[in-house]
Amino acid sequence: MTIAVTGSTGAVGGLVARALADDFRTDLRLLVRDPSRAPDYDTDVRTCDYADESAAVAALVGVETLFMVSAAEAVDRRDQHRTFIRAAAAAGVGHIVYTSFAGAAADATFTLGRDHFDAEAAIRESGMAWTFLRDNFYADLLPYFADAAGVIRGPAGEGRVAAVARADVADVAVAVLRSPAEHVGSTYVLTGPEALTLTEIAARAGAVLGRELRFEDETVEEAYASRRAAYDAEQWQLDAWVSTYTAIADGSVAEVTEDVHRVAGHPARTLEQALR
Repeated sequence: MTIAVTGSTGAVGGLVARALADDFRTDLRLLVRDPSRAPDYDTDVRTCDYADESAAVAALVGVETLFMVSAAEAVDRRDQHRTFIRAAAAAGVGHIVYTSFAGAAADATFTLGRDHFDAEAAIRESGMAWTFLRDNFYADLLPYFADAAGVIRGPAGEGRVAAVARADVADVAVAVLRSPAEHVGSTYVLTGPEALTLTEIAARAGAVLGRELRFEDETVEEAYASRRAAYDAEQWQLDAWVSTYTAIADGSVAEVTEDVHRVAGHPARTLEQALR
């Protein structure tokens, strides 16, 4: 069985590639945009870009199972996803494992969750077998939403988020990739063990990081204004940033599941464990 892994130069894909390298060696293929940055494993490295359909087809021929990490945030992200998914189907990939979002829906509050839902739809339409890993927001990244003064600002109110450790997402992905036939047609919602407010996250993360952090609520209007003043960003990007907080406020990302434990075989990491 040949497994292809995208995103091996990043956090989740890198952890997955490292775990699988000893298992599969020559049967593991890493798909990267820049081969000079690929992990130094005894594996097959191919160069392609999600938006380059012909290069992606060439890189994917002979792959049975594909781990597809979602593309970086971009205005054309949906087109990139659909191009790469189309290439995977054309190359004869049998099963695609995709990192989606816990609130993926056509009308998701978190606007990028709509991109993930579109990618899921494209995969379902492709004829390939599939497994979706619907990740909550990443616990180990939330503290870094803080500004230089240690303040996390946004319109989240007292809403809660069941943030998941990136290492847990990788552990689930590895379990699925080692026995893909057992997970065909499954959607796993990957969360941490508890849903926390941003006030709680700031206090607990600050204790681990040795830095005073706090959460300051904003109105939606204040959130847009503060980000427009600080960044030269397009509207879609502003919407994504602000809707991160409004998705927390309205409960979209508060659900806690046991899917990490059930698939990876160990309890989901706490916020403190994720940060350490």
